[in-house]
Amino acid sequence: MDTLSLTFSALADPTRRAILSRLAIGPANVTELALPFTISQPAISKHLKVLERAGLIARSREAQNRPCSIQAAPLKEVVDWAGAYRQFWGASFDRLDAHLQHVQKKEATRAKRK
Repeated sequence: MDTLSLTFSALADPTRRAILSRLAIGPANVTELALPFTISQPAISKHLKVLERAGLIARSREAQNRPCSIQAAPLKEVVDWAGAYRQFWGASFDRLDAHLQHVQKKEATRAKRK
């Protein structure tokens, strides 16, 4: 599977997105990452493995502690991919704006006639 697909697959789960949000603040271990969730530490570990496989996190070893930290490179790839559609969305919004202005002018003309 290509890296972009792995990243999107990992980001598809809200728990994994929440874990990444927490790691954006700074490194944390599994116990710390599990605190806000009602799932077990082994379940959190499974989510971490998915994130690690996608390259979104890295784990280090400090004695018996294994802190996790976020890795931004795959997220930049998502931003770059989505950015390719920015021109499309910009043009779509421009067309919508032009249409709304046209409708408003029509309504203003009708209101003047009455």
